[in-house]
Parts: sequence; structure tokens; C-alpha cells
Amino acid sequence: MKIQSPAALAFFSLSSCLVWAQSTTPNPPVQDMGRVEIKSNRDNPTEERRQSTAAKIVIGREELDKQGDGTLGEVLKRLPGVTIQGAPGRGGAIRMRGLGGGYTQILLDGQRVPPGFSIESITPDMVEKVEIMRAPTAETGARAIAGTINIILREGQRANPDDLKVGTSFENGYRSEGLNWIHNLKTEPLIGTLTVSAMKSWRPEDATTITESAVEASGSMPSVYSLRERHSVSLGQRQGLNANARLMWRGQEGRTLILMPFVVYSESSSSGNIDLSQKLSLNNAPQTNTNDSANTGTNNRFVMTRLNGQWNQRFSANSRFEFKFGLGESNFNSRFNQVAQGSTGLLSTMQESQSFKDLSQTWNAKLTQVLGNGHQMVSGIELEGVRRTEEAVAEVSDDAGNMRARTQRWAIFTQDEWAINPKWSAHAGIRYENILTQGSNEEGEKRNQSSVLTPLLHAVWKPLPDSRDQVRMSLTRSYKTPTLFNLVARTALSRETNSPTRPDRIGNPGLKPELATGIDLAVERYLADGGVLSANLFRRNISDLIRYVTSERYDTAWAPGLRRFVSSPQNVGDAITQGLELEAKFRLNQVWTTAPAVDVRSNLSFFGSKVLDVMGPNNRLDQQPSMTANLGADYRIRSFPLTVGGNVNINPDYTTRRTEQQWVYQGSKRVVDVYGLWRYSPSTSLRMTISNLTPRDYLTGSTYIGSGLSESANTQTRNWQNVQLRLEMKI
Repeated sequence: MKIQSPAALAFFSLSSCLVWAQSTTPNPPVQDMGRVEIKSNRDNPTEERRQSTAAKIVIGREELDKQGDGTLGEVLKRLPGVTIQGAPGRGGAIRMRGLGGGYTQILLDGQRVPPGFSIESITPDMVEKVEIMRAPTAETGARAIAGTINIILREGQRANPDDLKVGTSFENGYRSEGLNWIHNLKTEPLIGTLTVSAMKSWRPEDATTITESAVEASGSMPSVYSLRERHSVSLGQRQGLNANARLMWRGQEGRTLILMPFVVYSESSSSGNIDLSQKLSLNNAPQTNTNDSANTGTNNRFVMTRLNGQWNQRFSANSRFEFKFGLGESNFNSRFNQVAQGSTGLLSTMQESQSFKDLSQTWNAKLTQVLGNGHQMVSGIELEGVRRTEEAVAEVSDDAGNMRARTQRWAIFTQDEWAINPKWSAHAGIRYENILTQGSNEEGEKRNQSSVLTPLLHAVWKPLPDSRDQVRMSLTRSYKTPTLFNLVARTALSRETNSPTRPDRIGNPGLKPELATGIDLAVERYLADGGVLSANLFRRNISDLIRYVTSERYDTAWAPGLRRFVSSPQNVGDAITQGLELEAKFRLNQVWTTAPAVDVRSNLSFFGSKVLDVMGPNNRLDQQPSMTANLGADYRIRSFPLTVGGNVNINPDYTTRRTEQQWVYQGSKRVVDVYGLWRYSPSTSLRMTISNLTPRDYLTGSTYIGSGLSESANTQTRNWQNVQLRLEMKI
């Protein structure tokens, strides 16, 4: 295998040296007490990962704080096999193993996140730890073809002081501010923590899209060639307040009550300008040039309130009961207006508005029993319901309308964790889920119901009972359900001239869930002085793959008899995805005893996939790169109270063939982040973080060829370096 990436070469070099060092060099000498304390803090998440029967990665407080990231997504992007969609520094949906939206399950304190929730709304300061589970379990849920991310909110400790962090950042000449406060409750009988995060930011946007299309002559229809260039710039302002608490009451006989309120408030507005030019030629005649421009404005507001609760009751030393509930409401309001400055018709004057309200509730009950012969049985039932009310007004009357929809889900599960002997342990479970989605809009009633039975099996083998080497194996069934938007979304017309790369969008109530049979095989070595080496192989066979497909239609209700290009989700057939994930975390003086104590973090993942009913080449799954790599290091300078570090994240470009007529392109990403932390005193520090140190324009594109028409649209999006200064205090 030829490896061209510098990060990949570094990874393999460091990993090879480490393996050699483990077999040929003695352990480094015992360090001072400061060194022991740091090692202990770092090893806690590693030990939890090692002891888990199901494969997972645990990220604790030290790693969450290390880089000084503003959002949790920035932390996750450095983990093995995790990618973030969108332009660098702009945030985006979290992906595991390169798979697209809906394949990764997101949990908040073990419960599915409510509708409208964005992981970008959580700062690392709010989080106690993050668990990354590569394969599903009956307890955490099987809607996790790629894996599960469980975010556990921060717990309070009365002995700890409060944390206060105040910072400012600069991007392309615009300044943003942020504040984070973590308050630990000091009163009885409650223990807990209150976390508040406030921010006000400015964000510039600059993108250019060039669309080239050609229509062949047919009968009396002339040949047409068109070249459009669209340049849009805007400046947006966002302000938000996030607050959450974790309050715990401890009673007698193992009784505990935990309440976790969560509030998110966000407002944003932007104003911008669009310049559009078009060159048009009929039957190879001289081109006609047309130009137009428009002013745009957007206003959004999002409010979410949520209360999660958990009651724990211990019936005996070997039996305990856990009840969880969640109640929440989300409200979103959006307005968009566009005022054309010319009369050419390339751009139109329009005004759109949308608002929705989601009401959600979850109820979970679980019984855990420790049996003889090393068995621990866990059984439970889950209920979940979501109701959405949506109102929309658009410039095109057929695009306006209201929607009422609801989703109901119930599930039952049982699993057995079995310590077979000192060398073998196993984890077997089975889960059944039933999901009903129904709604109504201007197009009538829509209904979809599905049920899935998922058996799950995990095993761990240790060649020697006291060895720090182990092998993990998993055989699982998982699934992905169509979203509410996939099933009952109202018709959304293109804001500009309808074309293959600017299609209308509709839902499809006849979708079936995707089912995946998966196998995982991992080899892990846990180093005596902290750190881990691991290699993980995986494969998923997916049936009833859901994908948005663009097609030509003449029978649309909103434009009868006229050709419209319409994008809708469809079950397109079967697919296969597989990959290799490598990870190495260690201190450099574990390799060379005379080297400085630099903490090295590196991972390298390779992915491959194939949609069987789509002709190759490049018939991969949507949004899956061929590889991703990270190389990071941190070093504390002991002669000076300074810690420095950084990380390089690399994703190559790739093309995906979605159908016989459609292709999409995702450009490469190379993101460099560096930081420095200067400790004035044990309670005061100053941090400087430079994110996206070497910004590069982000390229995306789409192509359609079919029915005598070819069209390609390529977009170049600018992004900038972000410099953050933050004062961190314990008070």
C-alpha cells in the first residue's frame, strides 16, 4: 500500500518505533509525584475503555480541555474515523467511519438527543466525558450503523472551585466574544453543577458557484449553452446562551435522583449580496450576456428547553432499577428576503418564512441483575414521541403550506454481559423497535410504519489473563430509519431557475429503513505507562439504502405539463462499506528514554464502499472519503509554566457517483490547529489557540448528464484563520 500523506508516514513510523520499544526497552524510571498524578488522570478513560466488553473510546476531562476548543465537534474531529462535514472552521454534522447523515447515533446522558439539537451547541466545558461506541448494543440502541456518540454532561464536586473562562477571537478582521462559567454546588443535600455558556460572534461568508450547462438540439428545439457565475457574500451575527445543570440527590439504600435541565437560546441575522451573470448561446450563435444582483437578509431564532431525569433504586446488592425520562420543546423561526436590483429575471424579489415547534418526550425503564457464574443481565423498555407543527409562507404559492406530523417509537431489549473465564468475556443482546411516522400537509395524509429486530454479539479475548493485549470481536445488526423530513416534508421549490443541480425537493412516505449486518475485529495493546495502540477492521452490508435521487418529472402538481427536476429520497438497493482504523497514543519517552515527555496522538483510517446498484467507478456511499488522518502532540515545558501543542487533520478529495446520471465532488481538507497555555498560577491561565492555521478554499461540485442535458456546478467557499485568546480562572 502506497501512502503519500505526511501524517500517514508519521503515524506508521511512530507506531513501528513504539512496537519495537515495547519489546526491547525497559520501562522508564519512576518520575516525581507530579508525573504520577498526571498519568493517573490520563489513564482513567483508557482503563474504562480497556475494561468495556463492547468496543468504545472514552474521552475524559483532560483531553476535552487540552486544545481549548470552542465546540465539542472540534474535539471529536481528531478521533479515529470521525469527520465533520462542511468547510473547515465552519462546523457541521458529525460523521463516523465516513458515513453520511443518520448513520451516527447521538446520545445525551444515554438518551437520544431531541429534535433540532445540534452538537455544536455544546462546549467542551459542559461535558464530563464522551463515549464513542463503534458497534451498537441492545442497551444504547441499534440506530447506529456507523456507531454511537454518548455525551455525558459534567458532574459537580463540592470540593472543586468554580471555573470561569472569558475569551475573544478574531476571524477575517471580525471579533467575537465568549464566556463559560461552571459553578459547583456547595450545599446539602444536593450535589451538582451549573454550566453557563454565552457568546456573540460575527461570521463572514464568501462563495462562488460556476454552473455550466448544455442542451442538445432535439426536433424543433435548439441547442443551448449556458454559463452562470454566482458570487455571494454575507456577514452574519449570532448571539446565544446555553445553560445546563446536573443535580443529584442521594438517599438511603442506593436511591438517587438526577435532574438535568438544558436550555439553548440562539439568534442570528445576516445581510449580504448576490451577483449573478449568465452567458447564453442558442445554436452556437454569438453569446448574450446578462447580469443581475440582489440584496439578501436572513433572521433566525431557535429556543430549546429540555428536562432529563433519572431515578436509581437498588433493590439488593445484585439488583438495581433505573428509570429515565425526558421532556422537551423546540421552537424555530426563520425569515429570508431577497430584493432583486435588476429586471433581467435572473434573480427575483421574494420573501419566505418558516416556523416549527417540536414537542418531545422519552420514557425508559431498565433493570440490571447480577447473576451467578459471571452473568449480568440488563433488560428494559423505551418509549419516545415527537410532535411537529410547521408553518411556512413562500413567494411561490404552491411552496407555501402547513404541516402536522408525529413520530412514535417503542422498543424492548435484553442483554447479558458474561465473564466466561479470565481470558474470555462476552456481551450478547437482542432488541426490537417499532416506529410509526404520520403527518399531513397541503399534499394530503402520509404514513409510514416499520419494525426492526436486531441481535447483537460482542466478545473480548485476552491471550494471557494478566496481559494488556486483547482482541475484540463484534457481530451486529443495526439500522437507519427515514427522518421525518424524508417522509412527510412539504414540497420545497428551487429559489432559482430549476435545473438538475438546483432541483425541487419532496418527501417520500414509502421509504423503508436501511438494515445493516456488521462485523468488527480489533486488536488492542494498552501500554504500561499509559497510552494505547489499536487496529480495528469493520464491514457493513447495508440493504435498502436511502439516497436522494434527482429525476425529470412532467406530472408535478405545482407545474403540470412542464419539465421539472425533482430530488426525492428513495431506497436504491444494497451497499457495502468496510475499513481499517489505526490509532497510537503514547509519550515520546516511552519510545526513546532520553526524549522529552511529548504526548503523541495519531490515527489513520481507510474507508471503502460500493453501492451495488450503481455503476462504477466511484459508486461509493455519500460523503465517505477514502481516508482520514490526524497527527497531534502536546508538550509541557517544565522550566517555564507553558504547555504547547497542535494537531493536523487531513481528508482527501473524492468523487461520488450517486446514480447513472449524477456525480458529486467533495474537496480536500487540511486543517492545522495549534495552541499555547501559560499558567500564571495554579488558579489562573492564559490560552492562545489558532484554529485553521493555514486556511484553504473548500471546493464542492455536482454533475448531471442525461436526456440530452449536461450540467455541472462547482462551488468555491472561502474560510479563514481563527485566533482565540482566553483567560481561564478557578474561583
